[in-house]
Amino acid sequence: MKVVVGLGNPGSKYEGTRHNVGFEVLAELSRRWSAPKPKSRFEASVTEVLCGAEKLLLCAPQTFMNLSGRSIQQVVKFYQTPLEDLVVIGDDLNLKTGQIRMRAAGSAGGQKGLQSILTCLSTDAICRLRIGIGRPPGEMDAVDYVLAKFRKDELELIDEAILRAASAIETWATDGIAGAMNKYNGDPDKDTDAGKPTS
Repeated sequence: MKVVVGLGNPGSKYEGTRHNVGFEVLAELSRRWSAPKPKSRFEASVTEVLCGAEKLLLCAPQTFMNLSGRSIQQVVKFYQTPLEDLVVIGDDLNLKTGQIRMRAAGSAGGQKGLQSILTCLSTDAICRLRIGIGRPPGEMDAVDYVLAKFRKDELELIDEAILRAASAIETWATDGIAGAMNKYNGDPDKDTDAGKPTS
């Protein structure tokens, strides 16, 4: 079973914020694959789906962003998950709003949830899917920015990014990280099928 981690903060006050795009991708995957109601395990909200022939555990840590690694460490230990079968989805300040990018390894790039996971698993060789949220305007503090809701003019870009990200995860599950990177790391305007659900 492969593990798909969506990063975010629990609670209704954080719904629709930039920091919670990882949760939104899990919600889209749950919708596409008719996931059963999530259960509370491993300090996370988890549910299992079948993506083609692949079983996926959709995992949304409920520890708050900065402690996400504590939850994922429990998941990996319980299921004895090979690290190549783990992918983490989160927001990224260094990508333009709506852009998505997959990588097989690397630093956390300032994303505290991803950093927590890399630290707890003692490796940076973790697949990750980053969803661009752009940079804070003017002198706005980065913490305030990521915890704010998207502006109306950003919603279409983010909705499209959520669809593309969910499709990229499906490709990762069936074709591996190389296949997902090849298909989804290009220009979204040139990839006419990238934003379309595969189910």
